[in-house]
Amino acid sequence: MIDPIATGLVSAEYAATRPDAPAIIASSGNRSFAELHGNANRLAQALRGAGLVPGDAVALFSGNRAEFVEVLMATQRSGLRLTPINSHLTPGEAAFIIGDCQARAVLVEARLANGLAALLPETRLRLSFGGRVPGFGDYAGALAAACALAPPTPLPGTLMLYTSGTTGRPKGVWKPRAETVAPQHEGSIAGYAPGDVALCAGPAYHAAPLLFDIRWPLASGVPIVLLERFDARAVLAAIADHGVTHAHMVPIHFQRLLALPAAERQRHDLSSLRMVIHGAAPCPIPVKQAMIDWLGPILWEYYGASEGNSGLFITAEDWLRHPGSVGQRQGPRGAAGVSVVRDAAGRDLPDGEEGLIYLPASPENPFEYWNDPEKTEKARLGRHYTLGDIGRYDADGWLTLTGRSAEVIISGGVNIYPAEIDAALASHPAVADACAIGAPDTDWGEAVVAVIELKPGQTGDAALAAAVLAHVRGQLAGFKLPKRVEFVPHLPRLASGKVPRATVRAGYWRGRESGI
Repeated sequence: MIDPIATGLVSAEYAATRPDAPAIIASSGNRSFAELHGNANRLAQALRGAGLVPGDAVALFSGNRAEFVEVLMATQRSGLRLTPINSHLTPGEAAFIIGDCQARAVLVEARLANGLAALLPETRLRLSFGGRVPGFGDYAGALAAACALAPPTPLPGTLMLYTSGTTGRPKGVWKPRAETVAPQHEGSIAGYAPGDVALCAGPAYHAAPLLFDIRWPLASGVPIVLLERFDARAVLAAIADHGVTHAHMVPIHFQRLLALPAAERQRHDLSSLRMVIHGAAPCPIPVKQAMIDWLGPILWEYYGASEGNSGLFITAEDWLRHPGSVGQRQGPRGAAGVSVVRDAAGRDLPDGEEGLIYLPASPENPFEYWNDPEKTEKARLGRHYTLGDIGRYDADGWLTLTGRSAEVIISGGVNIYPAEIDAALASHPAVADACAIGAPDTDWGEAVVAVIELKPGQTGDAALAAAVLAHVRGQLAGFKLPKRVEFVPHLPRLASGKVPRATVRAGYWRGRESGI
């Protein structure tokens, strides 16, 4: 018997009952429920026709477009493994992920594909949309030649999202079993009701918008307003024009909205909003308080990661009673499935003491880093795993984040791993060694700073700083580029010769109450 939820075919119900109602509203093209469902089926047939079989990988390199959603739906009913790629990456960075995930099919948005075809391994199918790309077939043509009926033997597909690696290369977060998303109606966190509308203003390739703004609404028959990028004025207009009820944002989005003139904020009717979920980065207490003062107690904060199947949530009402917390312990201390705080030796710490936060891993569907058992083992400890965040529980079990491992920078809600920045910087002929760290930044939370030790005879001046940045610009996506370069006579070193990043980072955070 076919499970319509597990195979992503719940869309058939919405296509049958509301065929002409809008499912996707986007500047690049709208889709009705019938069009969305039919196109997903056509693409599923095209993928199978190209020889892909369940378990094969599909790479998707796209911004926020209706085609992104169609590819997601097609793979999730074809038993395929989908890897959405960060649309801000360079073609070279994207090509690495495409090769590493062993993609048999590659689907790209034309504006992102400059020179990509020449960098790719052999694949069974390459399609482009939003324009024609040399070396790629036409997405619309492939759909037109395929059948709109559902696959004869639908199977649930899986997702493998990539996170940058501490050794300099991105790593796929792989879970062997499909994670299905059921309709999120009354009684769920989203609590969708008839007439609700979701807004996706952040990048759909990211785990949080992909779940909260795409997969939840898709499973629930809720139309999605899909913005190409976050623009504060466009977000307010979209909420007012479409009666948006649910949205996901990150702290930098809040700051951009609050920075608008009061008259601009007040002229938009935002009364339809019932839930704004936020996370991905710590939100300054004054910023969150200002958002609650403006919108009311409709903010929900989460703390979790792609690696886990669960996390913490905190409502606005609970946050107002526990400012700065990201949620309450999910059960008694020491119980299975409950987050813990541990010291460097892996021992559980009592409430009130700071340590590494360990989240529960799923015993039924544990994650692993694709082709990297060493990284997987390093992240896990028994039934838990850590992201490198530091925090503490209070006596009532409320968790507060207080610091972070130096091996991850979170800037504007995006995780940046500094090892690959180090490698790019060190390839400049004047650089002896480099250490990229996250320094405090009022707008972004953290800003990437390159701390560089030069080779003998080199002068660390503004001209060389500009030359170093120009050198790495073609190797790294724009969001990874250092905001500034600082030269030091010598970087600190351990006896092993390794530069202790935490020591370098600590100098920029000294005197602050929090290390995040």
